Amino acid sequence: QVQLVESGGGLVQAGGSLRLSCAASGRTASNYHMGWFRQAPGKEREFVAFINWSGGVAYYADSVKGRFTASRDNAKNMAYLQMNSLKPEDTAVYYCAVYSGSSAYYDLRSYVYWGQGTQVTVSS
Repeated sequence: QVQLVESGGGLVQAGGSLRLSCAASGRTASNYHMGWFRQAPGKEREFVAFINWSGGVAYYADSVKGRFTASRDNAKNMAYLQMNSLKPEDTAVYYCAVYSGSSAYYDLRSYVYWGQGTQVTVSS
């Protein structure tokens, strides 16, 4: 069992930045690949970013590529999502999750443990 807690969300103006954190506890979280997803009101949860266990490999949704950066600090059992040049369409609840490997990294069904989410609101 892995417990995940996201933090760092908030209200920011368009063009601004936020850094989300994901604190992991329980089974050795540093052994797991991690993903970031988001869900806007009335929309399905969508893939944002993936980072492998070492932090050496990351993939991004086209909508955030070049603006968001995923990273992790395994010594601290932390994962991060640096979000720059934020847009109003980035407004959503953001979740971190542990990847099970059962399917594609961008498929939310491949993730077994989820945090409670943190709200990000970008004003125009």
